[in-house]
Amino acid sequence: MIPAIANAVVAALLTVTPVTAPLPARADKIRQQQWMLDYLQIARAHQISTGAGVTVGLPDTGVEAHPDLGANLLPGINLVQPGGSGRIDLTGHGTGMAGVIAGRGHSGQAGILGIAPSAKILPIVSAGKYGGLQTIADGIELAVKRGARVVNVSSGGPKSLSLRRAVQAAEQADALIVASNGNTTKTVMDEYPASMPGVLAVGAIGPDGQYAPVSYPGGNIGICAPGVKVITTGQAGRYRIVTGTSVATAIVSGAAALVRSRYPNLSAPEVMHRLTATADDIGPPGRDDQCGYGVLNIVKALTADVPPMTATGTPASPAPSAPAASSPPSTPTSASAPSSAASQPASSPLPLYAGIGAVAVATAGSILALIVIRRRRRDATDHHSPTG
Repeated sequence: MIPAIANAVVAALLTVTPVTAPLPARADKIRQQQWMLDYLQIARAHQISTGAGVTVGLPDTGVEAHPDLGANLLPGINLVQPGGSGRIDLTGHGTGMAGVIAGRGHSGQAGILGIAPSAKILPIVSAGKYGGLQTIADGIELAVKRGARVVNVSSGGPKSLSLRRAVQAAEQADALIVASNGNTTKTVMDEYPASMPGVLAVGAIGPDGQYAPVSYPGGNIGICAPGVKVITTGQAGRYRIVTGTSVATAIVSGAAALVRSRYPNLSAPEVMHRLTATADDIGPPGRDDQCGYGVLNIVKALTADVPPMTATGTPASPAPSAPAASSPPSTPTSASAPSSAASQPASSPLPLYAGIGAVAVATAGSILALIVIRRRRRDATDHHSPTG
């Protein structure tokens, strides 16, 4: 009964979500607006790894072909319309996530440059008008079966057995799930799969490098990444600006692809540990509920000597703040990292697996409370475009 109601509300949220006009495709100006490239030292990171050989699964609203994605976009699968293509996107949410993860730009220095421009994106239409909890879980499992070593889940909802099984399938296949923890609302419910063990939950920071209030805090948060006013690929070859945990999650997924390409023998828990152990702590010393172990530092994740995990699965020492080593360390022998997620989308994390929700909350009222589509409500009020 509840899954049926959840799917119906997801559809309602999608149909009433306002979409701000996408930016025109003036590619010569686009790259300059990607503030997160300088913040994360992407030019330096790309001298070490570009994500080659790694496929990132993207169970989302689908991904449209875009000049800045090019050959990085695989054909994909449509779980919502059997037999349909994975290269469609009715909302633009999935297309936005794909650009942040693996955009490669065009004509030299023009267009969107993603975190892992040599990685492949496997688009899986599993959220949207006819998608829901079950199709998101199915999308995760399918991504893993198709060889994805990283699975980006920029959505969330109530706990379910199907999600638990999907997370277990990823663990067995040694695929790392990176999930958004959700955006802030008045509710305080946990978000899944971000709250499940073995999943890296992500929160968001703004251009000032500080925790973004739009990012929902929690004891499961493992890491934060840029999630405010991030420009990315949009529908019809255009661009849009997004804010939220969805886009922060996509950035961390791209970073995970860089690490998996650089250190192909690391297990998924070790990759998670490397990302969190090298994060820059911006809050109280040690882990906190806003940004977990700190803010993503890709260069350190690719180069630093990382201490092994303790038996309890926590870093052997606090997240380091020292500069990254000049040469890469030998492959760690053990690790298991905390989860992290979150960021407030201008095309925020899918409102319960559909990336866009706030405006619909007013009409969905009591049903939303029933299926705990909590923090997503804010998503739809995207500060910019509906992708995030």
